[in-house]
Order: sequence, then structure tokens, then C-alpha cells
Amino acid sequence: MALSETRNSDVALPEPQEDGVGAPGRQKAVTIGAVCKALHQEFPEISISKIRYLEDQKLLSPRRTQGGYRLYTQNDIQRLRTILRLQRDEFLPLRVIRQELAGGRTEREVAAPGEPRSMRRASVAVKDPGALYSLDDVVEETGAEPQLIRELVDFGVIKGENRGGVRYFEETEREIVRAVSELARYGVGGRNLRVFRSSADREAQLLQSILAPALRSRNPERRKEAIEALENLASVTTHLKHLLLIRDLRKIAT
Repeated sequence: MALSETRNSDVALPEPQEDGVGAPGRQKAVTIGAVCKALHQEFPEISISKIRYLEDQKLLSPRRTQGGYRLYTQNDIQRLRTILRLQRDEFLPLRVIRQELAGGRTEREVAAPGEPRSMRRASVAVKDPGALYSLDDVVEETGAEPQLIRELVDFGVIKGENRGGVRYFEETEREIVRAVSELARYGVGGRNLRVFRSSADREAQLLQSILAPALRSRNPERRKEAIEALENLASVTTHLKHLLLIRDLRKIAT
């Protein structure tokens, strides 16, 4: 079925008929290949396998024909566009994107290219690092070259975890790879990222020193409050860094 779907995915299929033939106001449904073509200009690395992966992660639920073809309405495409923008522009892991969508985040709240983007407060999963991904998984999900990922490991930007001779990466590290792959388009390599790593280490040490007593507390409530404060401080410092960077870039541009 998958091979047949790939070969015929450029063809717009008729709308599903279970609600009646030619029902007025019914959205036209298109195939997965047509969705790729529609989004390719904004997301050049979009692929059929990427869309299928998002479906496997329960982020998309396209309808199916009796023959097993996926059919996407305009609402489905808008939802996919929102997911891709949240990944690209806000570097959110899929787990957080799922929460955002469940909480009512819509495409209208995610700026299109060229439009001002509101600064989203960072979401930090202190307790739960998320799922683990193999090198192949990270390459498939981010489109990054394997050599770039190995370079990031060599320079200590990401670490991964060896299990049974296979290196796995946390969800946050996968999103780091995604961000770095964007920088790589401009010639930024692993050795250039040491400045980011050093800055992050210093900030983490500062926040730890502020909250260290509470984080070490044996009182569950106090520790929970400390973790919430840590997440809030991480959001504030992220926003502050953004503002400082914009200020300095304006000086360069003028």
C-alpha cells in the first residue's frame, strides 16, 4: 500500500463520499503528495515520510479511502503547517507541540514567514527528558547530515547515551540538531557552537546557584516549587537573550 500511495500521491483524489456525494461546503481532500507540493516552498525539506512520521506521533489524523489512501483537508494542511512552523521557528519538541495543539494553539497564533513573531516563553521539561532517538531517527526527523551530528558530539554540543552499543539522543538534543542544521546552511559548524555551549553552561550554573538549596530540599513541595521557578527563570533568560541579541543586531544592520 505504501508503495502504491507514494507513486500515486501527486493525484488529487475525489472527496470521501461517506457523508453524501457532492455535499455542499465540503472541503476538497488531497493526497499526501499534493500536501508536500503545497508546503514545499515554505518547507523545502518536507517529505512524505516526514508527514507519515507526524501521523505516527499522533499529531495528524488524515482520513483514509477504502483503498488506504491518506486524504488531507485544508484543516489538516493548516494543522501541519502550524506543526512545522512551531518546529522551525520555536524549536519545540513534538511532545510540547502536541500539548500546544491540545491547548488550542492555532495557525493564526503562529506567524507566517516575514511577519513579526511573538517571543514564546521557553518550555523546559526538567524532570522528563522525553523519548530517546537513534542517529537514524534524528537524521530522518531533522534532515541533518550524520557527519554534522557526529561533529556536535565531538565538540560536546550534544552527548547522547550509549545503550547496547548504539548511541541515542534525547528529544531536546534532537531539537538542538534541528537548530544547528539551520545554522549549517550559513556555514556555521560544530566548532563555532562552542560559544553557545559555554554561554548555556554559565547560565545553567547561575540558575543552579540561585535555586540550589530548594532543589536539594527533601521537602517534595519545596522541590516542586523550585523546579517551577527554574522553568520560569529559563523562560525569562531566554527572552532576555533574545532582546539583547536583537539590540546588538540592530547596531550591526545600521
